[in-house]
Amino acid sequence: MRDLIAAAFAALLLVTAVSLGSTLHMLRKRRQAQRRREHQHGRRVVAELPSGTDMTLFSEDDNTFFYRDATIDKRCITAVRVLINGSPIAAYESKRFQSSLKAMPTAFEDHSEGIAHDRWDVAIETTGETTLVECGAIRERISQELARRIFDCVKLDLVERDDATGPV
Repeated sequence: MRDLIAAAFAALLLVTAVSLGSTLHMLRKRRQAQRRREHQHGRRVVAELPSGTDMTLFSEDDNTFFYRDATIDKRCITAVRVLINGSPIAAYESKRFQSSLKAMPTAFEDHSEGIAHDRWDVAIETTGETTLVECGAIRERISQELARRIFDCVKLDLVERDDATGPV
């Protein structure tokens, strides 16, 4: 009887392992297809961001950043900020727009994620709106690295555009 229970348990584990394996394979294929679509549109993937059970891409082409359904015109970006729990910790403001901007730091309402879970986001401000790129609250510096990668990419573009237009 014990052997029969052990065999049934082993079969259950095998079915579970096959199911998990096929699910991971399907998710990997979906992610590869998503990245392939971005490359076919001439976009470079900057970061893969966790969103629920899926991944959201933050990508760019020569003139635009893309996040979810938002398209952010690079020429209209006025500032970029890294936010931790809704408060800015790093920022870069475009020199092209500083004279027309009021010095108002971006901050978003804090949502408690629990103990030792800091929420990392990037706020990209344009002349018309602010787009919040949610990088998550994953431990072990993952969300921080994602936020820093997006911030650095947007900042580099702003610095290059500022340098191309010369001093204001």
